[in-house]
Amino acid sequence: MVKQARASYRCTECGWTSVRWVGRCGECQTWGSVAEGDAPKLQTVTATAPTSRAVPISEVDEQAANRMLTGVAELDRVLGGGLVPGAVALLAGEPGVGKSTLLLEVAAKWARGGRRTLYVTGEESPAQVRLRATRTGNVTDDLYLAAETDLGIVLGHIEEVQPSLLVVDSVQTIGTAETEGSPGGVSQVREVTGALVRVAKRRGMATVIIGHVTKDGAIAGPRLLEHLVDVVLSFEGDRHSGFRMVRATKNRYGPADEVGCFEMVEAGIVEVPDPSGLFTTRHEEPVPGTCVTVTLEGRRPLLAEVQALVAPSPQQVPPRRVTTGLDSGRFQMVLAVLSRKAGLPLSTKDVYASTVGGARVDEPPSDLALAVAVASAALDRNFPAKVVALGEVGLAGDLRRVPGLERRLQEAARLGFTTAVVPVPGKGERVDFPSTMRVVQAATLHEALASLDLRPRRGGDGTGRTPS
Repeated sequence: MVKQARASYRCTECGWTSVRWVGRCGECQTWGSVAEGDAPKLQTVTATAPTSRAVPISEVDEQAANRMLTGVAELDRVLGGGLVPGAVALLAGEPGVGKSTLLLEVAAKWARGGRRTLYVTGEESPAQVRLRATRTGNVTDDLYLAAETDLGIVLGHIEEVQPSLLVVDSVQTIGTAETEGSPGGVSQVREVTGALVRVAKRRGMATVIIGHVTKDGAIAGPRLLEHLVDVVLSFEGDRHSGFRMVRATKNRYGPADEVGCFEMVEAGIVEVPDPSGLFTTRHEEPVPGTCVTVTLEGRRPLLAEVQALVAPSPQQVPPRRVTTGLDSGRFQMVLAVLSRKAGLPLSTKDVYASTVGGARVDEPPSDLALAVAVASAALDRNFPAKVVALGEVGLAGDLRRVPGLERRLQEAARLGFTTAVVPVPGKGERVDFPSTMRVVQAATLHEALASLDLRPRRGGDGTGRTPS
């Protein structure tokens, strides 16, 4: 007989148990979620005869797990080449980001390939889903709709329709009378997800489940939910921008560092195979205060433009430091290094910095682009428009190596950039620079600014103009 210590208190969020009441869960750190309730006792289990024999792994037919394309190339990219039969994926995101719209698009394209698809919605009626499908052009005969919130009825629809793809919108709205609690609760979500995983594995049916998120951005429900599924996808986006990203945080069948790019438009959601244009602007002539860098989202290089404005601060008022889309801590550090190591007069100036298109740029390799943009704005001096800057700025004014430098430069060269300012490679490090690009290697921030003619000149005010 296996014995278990008696625990009289249990967390309603994650199931963590304790022998005494505490105000904060020791597992998920949620306040006020520990309530009285005994944990079930473990029972002895009798061995039973297996229904199928164990076989050597070399004899297992891997053809049964061949991937099937969803028809949405950006999503297939994140999944690692499509959905695996029997795999269960969880797509989570904030309300209104476009989860239902994206998966309705996936369901329709899957059905157009002659494969039955079942779309189960617990949040809308079939008529409401049909209106959205008509607006986005996703009406097809092999796409079946069911508006249900009972798990047993959902399983009955699966047996009747026999789909190769199941979409559940959302797992927090489905419940079963055989488990205590209301739909969306810990026990209900655990039971519903477990049942869907079992039927997906048994039937070889690809399944995508929509999940809600908390106000902190974490997936709502027990942490066990992420362990039960095979793939966890995060759907991210800014409500002030139409740009959306699908990011894999767990993938048993492919890479977990890929991202897919989309854009919300009036007709629904469309793929953005080349998103760099969303985060850069094209100027006919060079403009002071702008610089382009290359960020890595997973393994995908994206070009982003950093803009800066430097203006005199009113007397007897502390200068303002305002950022949008940038890490404020790194911004303050770069300004301090520019003042101390590059001699820029910023102590009495307001400095504003922003990214183009709502991009979020917080990678250390973007430090140099920010420094170049601020220096260009402070000196009111431009430099060639086809320049990208990459490098982490240290407190000593040195430039540090950039991971994935070769991949970043290849993307910049593909988009027509002709010059790059980068750190000096480390000892023994070999980087194959693009043949169409002139690469300037600098060991310090001072050298990088000098290569772009952004050093203060002797004019009295640091701008190169002689004061009147």
